[in-house]
Amino acid sequence: MINFTIEDRNGERQDLEIPEGINLSLMEVLKASDYKILATCGGMALCATCHVQVLNGFDDLPAAQDAELDMLDTLPDADFDSRLACQIRVNEAIEGAVFRIKSDEPD
Repeated sequence: MINFTIEDRNGERQDLEIPEGINLSLMEVLKASDYKILATCGGMALCATCHVQVLNGFDDLPAAQDAELDMLDTLPDADFDSRLACQIRVNEAIEGAVFRIKSDEPD
């Protein structure tokens, strides 16, 4: 099992435990776990509506690719530890990580 923590927009944390080999993105797991994530582009790194801040475990993640970096550059509140949840695969690299949801909540 892969264990990581999600901090919602209210600062409340929830530990998630996801089976290994599930082959989903963090965005897909967040949506399936009833977090309100807009994810307008469906995971193509084109909208930044799944913006998260990596509070713990940032250095263990694979580096962001150009499309993700370009989209993060459009966000006024993006920082060095910002990522798009759609571009993070749920695998051993995120074990123990803590992610804060930064994207706006959908209406």
